This record gives sequence, structure tokens and C-alpha cells, in this order.
Amino acid sequence: MEQVSSTGRPVQITVTDGYDLKGFKGDTPVTFIRAEFNQVVLGDSAKIVVSPEGTAKYNFTCSFEFNPEGGVTLHDLAHKPVFLTMTEVLPKEKKQKEEKTMILGQAVVDLLPLLEGQMQNFMVGLQVPSAGEKDYPIFFKNGTLKLGGEREPVPRPKKWPIANILAPGANNIPDAFIVGGPYEEEEGELNRPEDREFRNQAECIKKRITWDLESRCYLDPPAVISFQKRIADCRFWPVEITRVPLVTVPKGKSAKFEKTDDEGRLSFHGVAYVNMVPLLYPGVKRIRGAFHVYPYLGNTVYEKTKCLFSLFRDTGHNLIQNNKIGGINSPVSKPVISKNLKEDKTVKEKDMEARPRPGDVQASSIKSQSSDTPLEVEPSLCNNPEGQQYVEAGTYIVLEIELDKALVPKRMPEELARRVKEMIPPRPPLTRRTGGAQKAVSDYHMQIKNISRAILNEYHRMFGKQAVRVGSDLDSETLEEQKCQLNYELNCSGKYFAFKEQLKHAVVKIVREKYLKTTAFESQEELQKFISELYVFLVDQMHVALNQAMPDDVQGTPSTIYTSSEQLRLFAFEAEVNENYEMATVYYEERLVREPQNLEHWLDYGAFCLLTEDNIKAQECFRKALSLNQNHIHSLLLCGVLAVLMENYEQAEIFFEDATCLEPTNVVAWTLLGLYYEIQNNDIRMEMAFHEAFKQLQARVLQAQVTKQRSTSTVEYVEEGGKDDSCLGPWGITSGSSTAAVKVEVPAGLGAPLSILDEFLDESSNLQSESHEPILSVQSQDPTTSQKPSNTFIKEVPSKKEASKCQESSTCLHPTLYSVSQTPATIFMETIRFLMKVNAVQYVHRVLAHELLCPHGGPSCEYYLVLAQTHLLKKDFAKAEEYLQQAAQMDYLNPNVWGVKGHLYFLSGNHAEAKACYERTISFVVDASEMHFIFLRLGQIYLEEKEYEKAKKTYLQVCKRSPSCLTWLGLGIACYKLDELTEAEDALSEANALNNYNAEVWAYLALVCLKAGRQLEAEQAYKYTVKLKLKDESLLAEIHMVQETVGFGNPSF
Repeated sequence: MEQVSSTGRPVQITVTDGYDLKGFKGDTPVTFIRAEFNQVVLGDSAKIVVSPEGTAKYNFTCSFEFNPEGGVTLHDLAHKPVFLTMTEVLPKEKKQKEEKTMILGQAVVDLLPLLEGQMQNFMVGLQVPSAGEKDYPIFFKNGTLKLGGEREPVPRPKKWPIANILAPGANNIPDAFIVGGPYEEEEGELNRPEDREFRNQAECIKKRITWDLESRCYLDPPAVISFQKRIADCRFWPVEITRVPLVTVPKGKSAKFEKTDDEGRLSFHGVAYVNMVPLLYPGVKRIRGAFHVYPYLGNTVYEKTKCLFSLFRDTGHNLIQNNKIGGINSPVSKPVISKNLKEDKTVKEKDMEARPRPGDVQASSIKSQSSDTPLEVEPSLCNNPEGQQYVEAGTYIVLEIELDKALVPKRMPEELARRVKEMIPPRPPLTRRTGGAQKAVSDYHMQIKNISRAILNEYHRMFGKQAVRVGSDLDSETLEEQKCQLNYELNCSGKYFAFKEQLKHAVVKIVREKYLKTTAFESQEELQKFISELYVFLVDQMHVALNQAMPDDVQGTPSTIYTSSEQLRLFAFEAEVNENYEMATVYYEERLVREPQNLEHWLDYGAFCLLTEDNIKAQECFRKALSLNQNHIHSLLLCGVLAVLMENYEQAEIFFEDATCLEPTNVVAWTLLGLYYEIQNNDIRMEMAFHEAFKQLQARVLQAQVTKQRSTSTVEYVEEGGKDDSCLGPWGITSGSSTAAVKVEVPAGLGAPLSILDEFLDESSNLQSESHEPILSVQSQDPTTSQKPSNTFIKEVPSKKEASKCQESSTCLHPTLYSVSQTPATIFMETIRFLMKVNAVQYVHRVLAHELLCPHGGPSCEYYLVLAQTHLLKKDFAKAEEYLQQAAQMDYLNPNVWGVKGHLYFLSGNHAEAKACYERTISFVVDASEMHFIFLRLGQIYLEEKEYEKAKKTYLQVCKRSPSCLTWLGLGIACYKLDELTEAEDALSEANALNNYNAEVWAYLALVCLKAGRQLEAEQAYKYTVKLKLKDESLLAEIHMVQETVGFGNPSF
């Protein structure tokens, strides 16, 4: 078959051969082919005798012309096939005047491939815009009544909407099947978990009508533009349903049709409102779902769809006539529901299904009930009682609309990844070292140890071993003189040169094995740069080897207490809360120096920069993290948030879209994308993103519910198809029926159209309110690490700026997540938690506005807690207290409410109220989100009020949970005040080991040493107290008083 491009635009059909042919009157029958299209015979082939092998050469060609302006149009090519009927010519019998024929079979040829390659080849069902002034209507008829008791098989073939197909099976469209799917994944209505039972009964047990038809329509470019505009303007598309009387054709030549009272009238006139907006989402080509049927009321239809007239206004009479004579081109549903619907005992008995093709087009209009209302009269609710029965019975139709190409193209993941790489080039991974590098370093250590022993022996020979033991008493001038003498001796004796040659081979191995340098350097600059790098490495390794080779009779320096990355994060967090941003920066940067390839460290530092409102540095940190792993979702999202805050919207869209492509189930990614579209005033895409976020959130809730039920061995799902639910879907709740289920909503009433987003969130509210467990609770806990006891008491440190006091002057609480409430989160609250965790407070207020308007959100305890926290950051204590009062009214037993209340009173200076709130918080069975700071501040209040036993107990608890310099310091102070000097020294030593820049730790160490009578240690501790500039004048005065009492401790006396 070929399409010839000429003036007449003919379509030629050529039949060349036939195979495996058999006749009724022998194996070599005489046959011919008849071609038909659009109820017109295109021609007959010559009569050909079939060979004994069952083949025949027809070489038959026929054609017809199509004209987009009229006659055979592109719409006809899209949904009408060519029929090739093979007929056998029977041998003439005696006295037989005319030839007798018998049909052997029929082939149905789909002409849709002829439209492939046309510019903007779109196919869609329903009443769709066309090139002319009138829309192109699509009708389906001849539905099959199912009495119930059996489920529709899936997959099952789709059928041509043509009535004169003769051969069995030829009415099936090739390679087109109805596959169904879970209810929860549909875009229509009746896709909530509570609708499952209703739909299972309607589609299996109760009476229903099935069409399984597919009709197609061609949209030229102007029609595509009109289609997009209509969807954007109207949003909802009407799918009308009516009952068409079935009239039996009278027998006999003189028989005539009898006129009925209902002729020209539409009975049981209903309408379903199909939300077409998803077709304007990027990349979306398909809509499938179940839609409620409502009585056709002109005013309501116009309000929702802007359609002035019924689809049947001009075609209703013709449809009825076609139904009487078996019309072919305008399929309309036949009557299948009893007139006396009110007497049906089961509301599901009227349920119907319309299943247009899930590939290209879909049901557009479905008829199926009867009404006494004349077509020209606009029915109202009171005079359309038949249509009202649709609502009473819960009637719905299942239909599918599919485009060959998306109306709005979607950027491919590869393009998004490329754009991200262009903005943030990936950071090359660290150079992989060969297996010989470790051996080379070990050999170098061995040579260093050998040379150090030789040098030490030479020193002993020159100055004696006794000099080493009393080395601490030697002054610097004597040591310098001995060093010069030793160097002179080594050079004069040639031993220095010998040591250098001894190291030479080990250094060469390091260069080759560790640095992989085996060729000459291209420039002197490159050589010098490498030598500098190599020198630093060799010196460091020399120190490592010397520390390992130190003789037993020489006392070594105390070992350094290594702090883990988690501990450093905790210390930085403490500094943030106490507004000691300089010290927090030191901790964050130390983490980066230790592990520069760890992207979590970069994200933490970026979040800290957001807290200090240094957006430029925060952006650098987030982009650095993304360069380490360009598939990291949080890095992408944070880069997008910073791009929005810095008004770089094009890049923000790239980051958010890439995140949704990499992790389509990420609720926060879809929500942030929707918020971005809101900023761009793109309402349709905003709804699309929020809809997808809600769908993923509800899927997670369902998954959690099923997991919980399975873990308690209480789940008993009985699949009606004999299948185990656990293998049918990710939630184990998929149905064996041909339809599906997961969320997305369209209006379900006759009132004014509601926002799609509101509907989505309302459904979420209905579902999640049934849960009695905190499905999406997220609690931020302080890092806890175990610290081995250390006997280190005094540690030499270089001079640095003093770290500020632990709790005093603290006026800010780090944003955290509150989730003790049993109410599951909305998509907005989950996004708020993410943003608060990374200190993106500037972005939070926009999301809070959505949470307030969200049907399932609104003013909740967590909502007011977040508001209070944002005002605490601004030091607006009055507003914060107001919101905390409202939070307490909504959830009086929430420990987070009392914890944040305690922080509010503590920061505002009301320590008595803060103490009461903190004590109430720690008395709850469930911990608050930030117990670390609750214990710290409560302990400080106990110290202020001289309740030292309570302070000791409180600090012991927090030291077990999350030890830090501040927790050990508090414990040490409490023990010191209780005259438990040994315990105080141990605690203060731990604090000093974790942070030897804290002047207060040195001050209390000095006090302990003074009372213990250790003069040298007391003076050293006092020296560092002064060096680090202790700011607590009262503590400094106490030290001076004790020094005067004991008579030592201050070298300046």
C-alpha cells in the first residue's frame, strides 16, 4: 500500500498475493478480492485460480482520493479501515443461471500508518477541534451488556468502531490492547483506596456496559493550537451519555419503521467531566481514568466546559435513525439499563465503562440511558430525574485519551544532565594509587628510622645519654649550640652525604609508585611545583616515622584525641545555636579539610551559610557538592533553591527538573518544582507538579500502611482474580480488573469548578486522616558518639581566639524538624521540613502559605511550631510566643511545643519559665527533636540556681547521649561545685580533649589544680585561661581569690 503525492491525493491499495488459501469446494478454488472503504466498493480483482500449494497471484490495485476539505478526510483515514473480502466463486450446477459465491474470509487494513510522518501528527478522542468551524464528533455505540459475575480479561483487544465487519476477529485492531492498571495510577476520579471495593463490584459483580472501542482523529497544526487553547481555557471536556432506543428492523419488503413517542428525544441524558489539563503537562500523552456521570444540565455544563449546546443537539435525531438501521460511522451506545432504575436494589447495576483505545484516541461520547426531555429543551435538575439517577447510582465511565505526540514536549533527562554539567562541571575523582605506593612509604619510614637511630647514636657519642634525660632543663641557647656542633660533625665526617644517599632510593620509589611520575617534567615551573608538594609529604611522613621510632627511655608527648566527623558536626551545631559563628566556621572547615570529597560536609557548610545569609558562599558549597555527584538529589534541590533566591530562574528550572527525572518518587523535588512554576505564574505546570508530589506521597503512605499490616500479620487481601496482591503492585493493593488506582482528582460535584490542587490535597486529607500512625515522621537527632575516657589533663595549644561561652549570649535556635504529632505530613509540610533542615528560611514562608491553604494542611501544631521557629530566628519573641500558644492549644502533649517554649523563655531571659518548660519536656515518654540543647540549657539553669546535684544528673544524661566539650564542661562545673574534684578533673579533661580553645574549661581546670595543690599544672591552666581571654569576670575573680588563698598559681605574683 502506498500513498502517492499528486494533485488528487490518491491512496492506492495493492493486493499482490494470497497464501494458505482453501475453498469450500476443493483445494483449488476460484477466488477474487473485493476492496471496500467508507461503505464504498473500490473494486474487484480478477478471478484467480488458487494453486495446489494454496497460493494465488492477484496483482490487484484500486484507489480512492481523500480531500482535507471534504469527502474522505484525514479523520476517515485515522479511524476507518479498508476491508479486503476474499470470495470463492462456486462451480455452476446444472440449470444454474447465475454464479454462486461464498465469502472465505476478510482482512481489515489499518490506514493509520499513512498518517505517520505528517507534521504534528496528533490523535485524540472525544469531540475535538478540527480545521473547520465545527468540532469533529466521535461516537461509540453497541456496548455489550455484562450481567455481572465475571471480570473483564486483561489484556484484551480493542475493536474498530465499525459495524459491517464480517470475519470473526477482524473487528480487533491489530496490536492494540486494553491493559488496565492499578486504580491509584489513574488520572480520573474514583481512584482512592476507599473506592476500590465499589469499583471491584461495579466492574465484576454488578451489571455494566463495555465498549472496548477505539476511535481516532487527525489533528492538523491549527487544530492542535485550538485544542491546546481550549484545554487551557475550559479545563474540563464534556463526555455526554444518553440512552438510544433499540428498534428491531421489521421483516418483509413492505415493512416500515413504527414511530415512537421517544423519537427525537434524549432520555437518561448525562455528562461526565473529563479533566484534560494533564495533556498540557510536559511529555504527557495519555489520560486514563474513571469519571462520574452527572445529569446533563445546560448551565452547569457551560459553567464547567464553556460548551453552549449538547453534542447531540444536531446529531441526536440522526443517531437514533442510525441505530434503527444499523448505522456504521457514528457508533452510539445501545440501551442496556432498565428504565425502572429506581427499582434496582444495587446502585452498581448502572455502572458503565467506555474504554477507547489507550494508544491514540479515546472515547468521546458515550450514550446509554433514556430521557423524556426534548433535545431542544434545556433540562434542569427538577425535570431531568432520569439523569439524576446517575448520581444516585454512582454511575461512572472509564475512558482513555492518548495522543501520538505530547502537546507540550518534555526535556529529556540526557538534555537536563548535559545542562547541569555545563553549569557545574563534574569534579574529577581522586587519582587512584597503585598497590606499590604503600610499600614505598613503608620503605621510606624504615629508612627514616634507621637514619634517626644513627643520628641519635652520634648525639650520644658527642654529648652523652645523660643530656637526653635532663634535656628539659637545657636552655634554648645550649640546644642550638649542640645542634650546630652535630651538623658540623655529620658534614665533616661524610655521614650526612651517606644518609642522603640512603634515603635517595626510598624517595625515588615514592615518586614513581605514589605520584606516578616516570617521565621528565615539561617545564621548570612544573618541576618546582612538584618538588614543593613532595617535600611537604616527605616531611609529614618523617614525623610519622620518628614518632613510631621514639626510644622507650624518652617520654613522648601526649597523643592527640581524634574527633570524628560526627563530633565536629555536633560542635559546629552547638556553636551555631550559641551564635558563635566564627567557631562554627572553624569546625565546618575542618571537616572539609579532612574529607574534601564528602559532599555531605559541603551541604552542611552550605546550610550554615544560609543561616548566616551568605547566599553566595552557600551557592558555592551546594555546587561543589553537586560537582562531586551530579546525581545527588539534595544537591540538585539546594542548587535550585539558591538559584531561585538569587533570581536565576532558568537554572532553577534545570536543577528542579533534573531532580524529578533522577528520582521521580521524590515528593520534595516535585513540590519545589511546583513552587518554582508558581513564581513563574505557570498555573498548569504548577498543578502538574503538585499533583505528582501528592501522588508520590500517597503512594508512600499506602506502602507504609501495607508494610505495617504485613509486619503484624493482619493483612488479608483476597484478589478476585485468584492472584496474590503482593505480586501485583508496589503496595500489594492492585486489582485484577482492567482499571487502575492512585491519585489525581477531578471535580466530583455539580457546583462550581474547584482548583485541581485543592481536590488533590482534599483527597490526601481523606486518606491520611484514617491513619493512626505517624507515617512520615522525621526527627532530627543530635549526632551521638562514644568518647573513650582520657587521662589527658593539659594539652599545649597555639594561641587562638577564645571560643565564647557555651550557653550564655545564645539567642538563636537552629531550625529543626518537628514531627511528634501523629498527623501525616502534606507535600508542603514535608518540603518545609527539608527547607528548615538546611536553613532555607527565606523560602519557607512561601511554602507555609500553601500549607495554610491546603485542605489537609492548614493551621496545625507543626505549622505553628515552624512559624514560631522562624520568628525565634528573627528574635521576634512576642510573635513566637503567640504561635507557640496556638500550637499548645492544638497539641498540649507535644514535647516539641514545650521544648521550643523553653528555648523562647531562655533566649528572652525568663529562666524560671524556661526551667519549667524544659523539665516538662524531658518528662515525656517521647523525646523532643532537640534534646541535646534542652539538657544543656536546663543544666545551665540548675547551675545558676545552685542546684548542683540536678545539674550533675542532667549533664550526665546528655554526656551519655551526645558528648561534647560543653556537656563535659557542665558536668565538670557541677562536680567542682560539689567539691568532687576527681570527677570534676576527669570531666574537664574530656572537655579539654575535645576543644582546647575553650577558656572556661582552662579556668575550671586551674581552680581544680589550685585546690588539689598542683602548682605547675595550675599555673599552666591559668596561663591558657588568660591567653584565650576569658570573658567571665566573676570566674576570673574566683580564680584570683583561690590563688591568693593557696599562695600560688599566678606567676605574676
